[in-house]
Amino acid sequence: MDNPYRIASDEVFYWLGRPVVEMYAQSILRMDVVRHAPLPDGPKIISANHPSTTDPFLILTLASEQISILISETLFKVPLFGRYLRQAGHVPVVPGNGRAAFEKARQLLDAGRTVAVFPEGAISPLAGGFHKPRTGAARLSLITGAPVIPVGIHLQRERMRLIETVVDGKPEVGTWYLRGPYAMTMGHPLRFTGDVEERAYVRSASERIMQHIAHLAHQSARRMKEMEATASFQRRRTSHPLSTIRRVPATIGRSSSKR
Repeated sequence: MDNPYRIASDEVFYWLGRPVVEMYAQSILRMDVVRHAPLPDGPKIISANHPSTTDPFLILTLASEQISILISETLFKVPLFGRYLRQAGHVPVVPGNGRAAFEKARQLLDAGRTVAVFPEGAISPLAGGFHKPRTGAARLSLITGAPVIPVGIHLQRERMRLIETVVDGKPEVGTWYLRGPYAMTMGHPLRFTGDVEERAYVRSASERIMQHIAHLAHQSARRMKEMEATASFQRRRTSHPLSTIRRVPATIGRSSSKR
């Protein structure tokens, strides 16, 4: 049974770290967020594509409430940082034992907490596109009744950095996005009802979630392309200030009247 004081402890560590994330997003990244609908009250499942290792932290900026994110166990093994993740209420996903993370997420939703999951289960393909979705988000929604909030993320892949660290004596490579434009589009809540044991239906619901995410990610990409085109045009104009000066024929010393 969980410690009755654990939730309060989670909140303290979560809100201590949240301002750091927001300051980074505002000062280093050029964040652009569009919301098609306000977030509903109560527990919900934020579900997004996963182009970089940075995504889980930036997801935190989407809600004013505490969010518990299901994150790869590898990050929990990083000294100090991993300890913070646990104490802030995030959930480790252990390879081969996803059931434990699923059950923890279900408990959090039942307790009124919002969770965030990445249905691809891994970093999106570096060449672009999306992995086939896993069923966790759909099953959580069916069991708890919490709506799924689809989010589509887009960034400039050429700016991503592969950073190698050593965890438990083994090299691990993170796909980090440290600076540049970063766009998120949040869609309307998706609600599911039905039999969670009906595999075909659960798979269909998972595909539907991923289709919404992909559509929203394409909206983010289109918006970023338009913003970059506008910024490029402005840079070209300001780099040639004399081109905007109108040339007027000189008339000094001349007169149109006859003497």
